[in-house]
Amino acid sequence: MNKLRTVIVDDHPIVIEGLKNLLSNEENIQIVGSCYNGQDLLSYLKYHPVDLILLDITLPDINGMELCKLIKAQSVETIILILSNHTERSIILQTIQNGASGYLLKNSALAELRHCIAEALKGNICYSREVVEIISRPSKNGSLALPKLTRREQQILALLAEGKTSQVIGQELFLSPLTVDTHRRNLIQKFQVKNVAELIMAANQQKIL
Repeated sequence: MNKLRTVIVDDHPIVIEGLKNLLSNEENIQIVGSCYNGQDLLSYLKYHPVDLILLDITLPDINGMELCKLIKAQSVETIILILSNHTERSIILQTIQNGASGYLLKNSALAELRHCIAEALKGNICYSREVVEIISRPSKNGSLALPKLTRREQQILALLAEGKTSQVIGQELFLSPLTVDTHRRNLIQKFQVKNVAELIMAANQQKIL
């Protein structure tokens, strides 16, 4: 098994050391670096391939939400998982919109982190248990509103519902598979679900398909 080259980004050295110790015996993870701020991470990514980033939201130079976009612009295939104490629903959803594959609170168990890493490798969005409860609550204006989809998102949703892969959808719509994956992630975020199966179910329930 190829190990996931992993970088931990947090402005607290004790958190980094704790995560290193926690993950030291994981068979599929190799900690290759750690950074205390966003700029150091971006500099590291220029010269080193990274499969997985465990990222805090609160950093001294760039907030984690914005950093997600910068990471994806530089290294689109790198998986980002947020490890944070922030519990604001808007922050959680914005990080996913900006390219993160999951969001966990720092009090999460190792089993939850393992699960989220496994789900992210499959291309799914994953949250720790407490985060699921937070984003499942109705928004302040009442029940969850129907998501607003672009024309392209509607096209891709329909093709996903037909069981087509990102590769096939890309060929049909003359898009790269990575672009299709980005639209798929946005759809998953807009419907507030965890994977394509739940996405199709939610779209059917809301009579969008």
